[in-house]
Amino acid sequence: MEVLGSGWAGAQLLLLVVFLHSVFTLWWFLPEGTKVLGLGLAAHTIGEGRTPEATPKHAGGHSLNTPGLRAAPQQALVVVEALPAMESDSESNAFSHPVAPKGNLQPSYGTPFSLSGYLKCDTDDVKEEGAGEELFDGVNSTIVSGDSIRFFVNVNLEGAPSATAESEGAGCVLLHTSRKYLKLKNFEEEVRAQRDLDGFLARASIILDETATSLDDVLREMLKHFAEDPENMEPSCNFEKIMNTLFTDSGTPREGNGTPDVSESTGMNVQTCPSHLKFHLLSDTIQGVTATVTGVQYQQSWLCIICTIKSLQRRHVCISRLERPQNWGENSCEVRFVILVLAPPKMKSTKTATEVGRTFATMFSDITFRQKLLETKTEEEFKEALVHQRHLLTVANQRPSGMSDGHKSHGNKPLKLHDFLNIGKGISDDIARRFPVYALDFTDGIIGNNKAIGKYITTMIFLYFACLLPSIAFGSLNDENTRGAIDVRKTIFGQCIGGLLYALFSGQPLVVLLTTAPLALYINVIQGICDDYNLDFSAFYAWIGLWNSFFLVIYSLFNFSLLMKLFKRSTEEIIALFISITFVLDAIKGIVKVFKKYYHHGHTEGGKSRADAIPGLSINTTFLMNSSVSENQTCTHDGHYGRETAVLSLMLMLGTLWLGHTLYQFKKSPYLHARVREILSDCALPISVLTFSVVGSYIFKEIEMSKFNYNTSDSLFVLAPVQSLSIGSVMSAMGLGFLLSMLFFIEQNIVASLANAPENRLVKGTAYHWDLLLVALINTGLSVFGLPWIHAAFPHSPMHVRALAYVEERVESGHIYETIVSVKETRLTSLMANFLVGLSLLLLPFPLQWIPKPVLFGLFLYIALTSIDGNQLFERVALLLKEQTAYPPTHYIRRVPQRKIHYFTGLQVLQLLILCGFGMSPLPYMKMIFPLIMIGMIPIRYNLLPRIIEAKYLDAMDAEY
Repeated sequence: MEVLGSGWAGAQLLLLVVFLHSVFTLWWFLPEGTKVLGLGLAAHTIGEGRTPEATPKHAGGHSLNTPGLRAAPQQALVVVEALPAMESDSESNAFSHPVAPKGNLQPSYGTPFSLSGYLKCDTDDVKEEGAGEELFDGVNSTIVSGDSIRFFVNVNLEGAPSATAESEGAGCVLLHTSRKYLKLKNFEEEVRAQRDLDGFLARASIILDETATSLDDVLREMLKHFAEDPENMEPSCNFEKIMNTLFTDSGTPREGNGTPDVSESTGMNVQTCPSHLKFHLLSDTIQGVTATVTGVQYQQSWLCIICTIKSLQRRHVCISRLERPQNWGENSCEVRFVILVLAPPKMKSTKTATEVGRTFATMFSDITFRQKLLETKTEEEFKEALVHQRHLLTVANQRPSGMSDGHKSHGNKPLKLHDFLNIGKGISDDIARRFPVYALDFTDGIIGNNKAIGKYITTMIFLYFACLLPSIAFGSLNDENTRGAIDVRKTIFGQCIGGLLYALFSGQPLVVLLTTAPLALYINVIQGICDDYNLDFSAFYAWIGLWNSFFLVIYSLFNFSLLMKLFKRSTEEIIALFISITFVLDAIKGIVKVFKKYYHHGHTEGGKSRADAIPGLSINTTFLMNSSVSENQTCTHDGHYGRETAVLSLMLMLGTLWLGHTLYQFKKSPYLHARVREILSDCALPISVLTFSVVGSYIFKEIEMSKFNYNTSDSLFVLAPVQSLSIGSVMSAMGLGFLLSMLFFIEQNIVASLANAPENRLVKGTAYHWDLLLVALINTGLSVFGLPWIHAAFPHSPMHVRALAYVEERVESGHIYETIVSVKETRLTSLMANFLVGLSLLLLPFPLQWIPKPVLFGLFLYIALTSIDGNQLFERVALLLKEQTAYPPTHYIRRVPQRKIHYFTGLQVLQLLILCGFGMSPLPYMKMIFPLIMIGMIPIRYNLLPRIIEAKYLDAMDAEY
């Protein structure tokens, strides 16, 4: 019996141990929502029927592998959509001394995101630790200490759902969440930051020492404050609907019998739960986060809630300061400030709810400012603290801005006389910069891993047509103006020789040299002077070219290209848009002349060419004003036949433009493979020209179309008799040569500057001085042999850079824009294209004469249309026709008031009209001085415009980004 008694005692002890172990095990593996922790921890869950181990890891916690996490603590804002939030009916759910639950508790929502460009970390942030450690280690806060728990939800406390409900998918929904990084708003540069705060102060909606404890009650009080404020009345607004919009309800019916549970330590009575599981997720919030080595820290003491409501008429902001810190769950365990931003959906990109929230979130990200707000007693003191914080943010943002401006000013330091007296320094610096990478200009894309042979081939084909067709066009014009002294053969040959030399020896081989419309104008003026004073054209032309080269050599030796620093981006874009407009107007004039000649041919006297009846078109800046047919051709057809020619010419011009631009934009379409789309886009110009040349010359071969003249008798190498002119004629040629050198100097440097623009991301350096010297030497040879002059051409040079670029599409605030990632800087494309241009001499007269002139009209329309892509002046003119909600989030939209933008655009358009007035004047001598008008735009930009628009706004609109 004694042994039996001792055995029974042992059995009892064993049963007690087993019972205690079972109870502990059952408690441990119960869902988190059924545990009642001591020290005032209320009932909550991390997920229905889910153990801590089953909780997915937080993408922003220890599992985030980003370089930013290895740096010093840095701060940013994160927009979090669908954040869990508490739904409570009593104040007893508030926590005064919460304790962190143990285990690997990770957020049950979120997707990976990256953080960059942060500021200093606050001390009231709570760390998210790795697996096996406490998720929240104590918070060193000036407001209150506490550990974070999950957002509270009202749940059924009984346990897991039944098998039947689970099999039917009861209680299962899909929740999409996203996290987007927002930059802290720059109060010094972004003008909307100042205006957002001014608008809030004018209709301040501030609640101090709010006693509500649940998030629902706090938001209802804020909406009630809106409704009672006469300055914020919204008659058609349903605040209950707004309340529902603030949350994303993700509850589904769930069956189960609730059981009472009492937590005496908190004084909270949890009665039988409802038969429906329902909890709230905040739809859209902004919080401050900091990336550190150990993970991501959230600023716990404030929360910005943003919402878009269709029925609202204007934006509203309300700030509520809570009487005591409230624990509303993970990442919001000690909330003292709630910012509520409401806005209508149709708003300008800088006035959306997100942008307004970003303004106030930037202010509240400073812990010192939050501490100051806690000390305020009245609304007036609260407002004064806001104004003071705005001042501090503006001054703080000026410091790094000033540092960057200082760096920029060091690179663009004021020009001094010594800079120009240091003869040859610019040339030597250019050679020293470019010569070490000269060999790479031939091997990049050919040898190594990043081969780009396919891109080189498509770019070469594009550049071949882009050089050949203008040579034909301007050669045809020069042939008529000089009576055969400079014809198509000489123009093509000069293009080949000059282009090859420049491609081999230039410092920036991506720049394309061409004979241009202003040069054709100068040649026409020179022919007129020779006719008036009975001078030999070849000799006079040669002397003007030699004087031009002489002045260009002087400019390059004395570093005159430094003066191009005075040309701001806005000035360059005025000149670029002027060139594009000349292409468009001349194409329109050309087709109008065709219609007047052919369509109205039956109404002219005696079949006389209608071109003779248009004296205003006898002198033009391009080939487009040539006779539509050669003089020895006579029209033997009736009027109906001539009308067919006019209509077909219009179809060929518009068809070339349509097909070229459609294929150019084809890379943005979803059709075919990406590589095929890229090839079609790069070859848009040759495909469109060849297609409609076949249409005009073969399919409609019975309809007469104009062809350029071709002269086979002249030799290409005939020295000009420069000794035949008198001293007086040579000195008069010097004056014309000086004006021509001004045109060369401005065109060469501006086009090179557009090609080397920062957004093109070229890395091998510039060579303005050396390239100007090389252009002078090339044109010396061209002048002596009577070949047409060439200089850097717009828009061919930027289009060449674009063709060699790798481009990505990016989305910002719903707007899609393209950005260049890298450019293959090579000499091969220009070399091969100009070599093929030289071989095209073998294709004269046929098949090159099969290219109708209306196709060339369409070519120039295509070039003009594609050249305005990315022109900021054109984009700002287009803003006048757009509603504000469609404004793109560009840097000048953010930094400059809308009215100032339109003022600046209007002043630019006025300068453009003045430039067009001189450049397109019917008086030839007026056209010759328009380079001086370009130079005159410099004092307008530096002296006149700052008197109308503040200098900081001018600099913002002239900035690249």
